[in-house]
Amino acid sequence: MPWPAAPVRTVLPFLLCVILVSVAAPVSAPARVDDPAMKDDLAVMDDVAAMGACAVELRLDRPAQRVISLSPHLTEMMYSIGAGDRLVGSVRGSDFPVEAAGIAEIGDASGLDFERILHSRPDFVLAWGSGNRLVDIARLRALGLHVLVLEPQRLEDIPRHLRLLGNLTGLRGQAHPVALELERRVDALRNRYAGRAPVRVLFEIWHRPLFTVNGDHIISKVLGLCAAQNIFADLPRLAGEVSIEQVLIMDPDAIVVGSEADDAGVNNWTPFSTLKAVRTGNVFAVSADLITRQTARIVDAAERMCAGIDKARH
Repeated sequence: MPWPAAPVRTVLPFLLCVILVSVAAPVSAPARVDDPAMKDDLAVMDDVAAMGACAVELRLDRPAQRVISLSPHLTEMMYSIGAGDRLVGSVRGSDFPVEAAGIAEIGDASGLDFERILHSRPDFVLAWGSGNRLVDIARLRALGLHVLVLEPQRLEDIPRHLRLLGNLTGLRGQAHPVALELERRVDALRNRYAGRAPVRVLFEIWHRPLFTVNGDHIISKVLGLCAAQNIFADLPRLAGEVSIEQVLIMDPDAIVVGSEADDAGVNNWTPFSTLKAVRTGNVFAVSADLITRQTARIVDAAERMCAGIDKARH
């Protein structure tokens, strides 16, 4: 029997500026926390305010033992802080690390298995603000589940989220050093390229049709680490379609292709020999998996991207 449609009232938290408090007692958890400092760690506000909606507070009375992830990057973040064994469900495409393949699948961004999610008895559900449908998040809450919505818009949000998840799972001691190392690497990149001549860059998400990102996208923040400028920073949408003609007019110094394999997609630009980036050999690829997942591995992509962009200065 199909799951009943969520009532209209479930979308109201996203329409009215009301802060809701969710108090969750994990299903199979250690003893209740009495340390006031740790209790503070177990109360967090989600990120939906950054999306123009109303922030919701998640408050646990014990570290979470059962968590469901609604995005591959959130699954990866849980593993990176040593909390992979707390995951009792994840979405299709959660393929890193390899151990994630063994987690029970509960759907994908286009459709969730609400019945399986309920039967998994999660202490809370991790959702991605711009990657999961608000109507699905509202429905999960209407079913009595506790949902934490994260929306990484800046590089600084990634270590913040790592610390937050470490606090909620009682793994602060493991998560905080991971976050600190990420911040160290980001600062090192920023300092290395600070003051260098700006390079005008096109970042290609997809070639046919040609898609790129605007200045608010986290990929543009990575470009900023390299002292590079996104030529389509003024696009009205976070990611959108542009034409080859627009690229020819903008004539970037370098073109970075988000690719599934090394240098795949680079040859698509060979016919456009009038472009400065093509003439000077400054078209290169970075792993789409690394650059589009808002995890600690985004710095691996940033290091390659900055090195490639730097060649355009010489």
